[in-house]
Amino acid sequence: MESLPDYRRYLDPQVLAKISGLELRARLVAEGYFGGTHRSPYRGPSVEFADHRIYTQGDDFRHIDWKVYGRTNKHYIKQYQQETNLICVLAVDCSESMSYRSKLAPMSKHEYAISATAALAYLALQQSDSVGLALFDRKITHYLRPSNNPTQWKTLIQELEGRTGPAKTDIREVLDDLAERLTRRSMVVLISDLLDEPDKLIKGLKHLRYRRNEVILFHVLDEAELTFPFQTPTLFEGLESSGRLLSEPRALRQRYLEEVERFINKVRYACRQQHIDYEVFNTSAPLDVAISAYLATRSASIRARTSRVLGGS
Repeated sequence: MESLPDYRRYLDPQVLAKISGLELRARLVAEGYFGGTHRSPYRGPSVEFADHRIYTQGDDFRHIDWKVYGRTNKHYIKQYQQETNLICVLAVDCSESMSYRSKLAPMSKHEYAISATAALAYLALQQSDSVGLALFDRKITHYLRPSNNPTQWKTLIQELEGRTGPAKTDIREVLDDLAERLTRRSMVVLISDLLDEPDKLIKGLKHLRYRRNEVILFHVLDEAELTFPFQTPTLFEGLESSGRLLSEPRALRQRYLEEVERFINKVRYACRQQHIDYEVFNTSAPLDVAISAYLATRSASIRARTSRVLGGS
């Protein structure tokens, strides 16, 4: 049985003085819940078989599983746990809307997003994977090239501890730029509130997938954005230059919730079509629970898919 992390070392005043709040949260989340459980979700040629996926144009014919083809009359590519490092780029939305925090939430959307980013980066770096970072609003404002250098963790934390800016979000331009920067197939984890036109988002995601990158999308929303709990006349102030609006929330609530559901369903369907993992993160939910639930679901999905393919269904 693996021993649990010794959290007492974090209580030493001299240690705490050297660790920022973000760094401490990330370490506690990653070590406390995922220590010893990480397997690289990026797959390439190596020794240990991991999964199948449907053949797409450009794949190497040498990796086609001909036995599965004989049973299903479909071309599937064998995938293996890659022994070389995973290349993971964490793309974090730092536009103005990410600063929103309702009274229901323990932290803002930005704080939640960077905490999740730091935890995932810590987890990957502990496995000697390469981690990069892209901070963006209407464009990529800071880019940290993927590396597994021992100094990468400190550099990444310093970059994440910046504030949100005044700019709007332009996800299409950001994802197009990122797709062109990645010269090797990578895993891109996009963390954003997605306050942009869904069609622009979908086109950007397709560009990343066209370049054969794996994509994971974490949609970060405040509890108030998901439930619209306002009861009395309220002055709403747009965080991305959309002005102010005094309204009666009870008259708007049903229509608002329908629009949020429509948006989420459209993005979820597009992600499913592009084989992209999509998860909604509610900032009122504990971060460790949200990430562990996603990883458990992902692991189960991979096992189920492999079982279906091998079973010839």
